Amino acid sequence: MRSSNLRGVRIGHYTDLKGVTGCTVFLFDDKAVCSYSLLGNAAGTKELTPLEENHIVEKIDGICISGGSAFGLDASSGVMRYLEERGKGFDAGIVKVPIVPSAIIFDLAIGDFKARPNERDGYTACENAKEEIPERGSVGAGTGATVG
Repeated sequence: MRSSNLRGVRIGHYTDLKGVTGCTVFLFDDKAVCSYSLLGNAAGTKELTPLEENHIVEKIDGICISGGSAFGLDASSGVMRYLEERGKGFDAGIVKVPIVPSAIIFDLAIGDFKARPNERDGYTACENAKEEIPERGSVGAGTGATVG
């Protein structure tokens, strides 16, 4: 598969076709500057404050987007563990803390509402991450996504 135009960005998915959910990660070879726009009236997020102006953390190590509603935020813990094992993160002196802003979608009503991306699934998405054009469609966080 040909390489994407996003040099230094690896994208990986964990897809649960039976449960109709999943998660998607973006991993950066070098730390990245990031911002966000929070839309909707039921947004679920984790670790967005480092993206705020004047925060001590200026760059991030990865992004995790997950199905599973608020339960799916657990997937970001797997991303943090994966990055920590590789020496990535904000240097807090005694430890490097991976900075992984995360968000979720509500897909609980689509498949098995008990199927929710967890820490293991976030880690698996990292293991699947490649610097190639990623799969498209109903994969990763988009597995149970709907419009309307």
